Amino acid sequence: MGETATKPPSRKKKDMLEVRVRRIHRRDLNRAWEFLKLVFRDVNRETVEYQRPRSKRRFLEVYSSEWIEQLVYEVNGEIVGYSECAFEATGDDNWVNPRWFEKRGMRPLFVEELAVHPDYQGRGVGSFIMEQLQHLARTRGCTHLVLEVAENNESALSWYRTRNFYKLDAAIFLAQKVPGEPDLLPPRRIKPRASRAEGTPTTGLMPEEVSGPALVVKKARAKRAASGGTRKKAASSPSPSTSKPESE
Repeated sequence: MGETATKPPSRKKKDMLEVRVRRIHRRDLNRAWEFLKLVFRDVNRETVEYQRPRSKRRFLEVYSSEWIEQLVYEVNGEIVGYSECAFEATGDDNWVNPRWFEKRGMRPLFVEELAVHPDYQGRGVGSFIMEQLQHLARTRGCTHLVLEVAENNESALSWYRTRNFYKLDAAIFLAQKVPGEPDLLPPRRIKPRASRAEGTPTTGLMPEEVSGPALVVKKARAKRAASGGTRKKAASSPSPSTSKPESE
């Protein structure tokens, strides 16, 4: 007898990794700071001006800002990604001119930070972060994501350009168009409520809109009335249209 073909072992559910996003908490600040230093360490070795993070003091101050959203992305409790965005150009060291965007009808979401752990780059974490930022932009009525990238950070520039970011008037600024989306969902049809009497549906419609068994009864009555042969029904068999529903 020939050998029986065996299927390759299926990947166990516990082996499947899942990235989760949540807002940063005060207890995360030190861990997030160390994470950012790790991510930008290699980039800073190749640049004249240090990239993010600027200073730990500034990083801690950001946590108290009302207009800045800080998000951490975790896999099994480990921080693998971080994003920081602002809905307004705030702070003494902000790098944008708000009037430039106003003249062009742009309502930007300023992406201050976007970082992915080196071991998780190319595994979909960065795309998940970008989708989260786009979602925030849509829900807050923003029209663009705007961020800063060093000209010599070729890998980052390539990554953003493949996601439809384009150069603004300065070489280090990129923007991405965010399609509009309403905050509230459109109306949705729901199923009619089932009647407790004989299982007939209760549609909540006006008598002239009734369909199904109730409409058949109504037509039969009209036909008997027209012929003058209306009959009385037994008291023990109430009409579906006149029977009272059971008390709830």
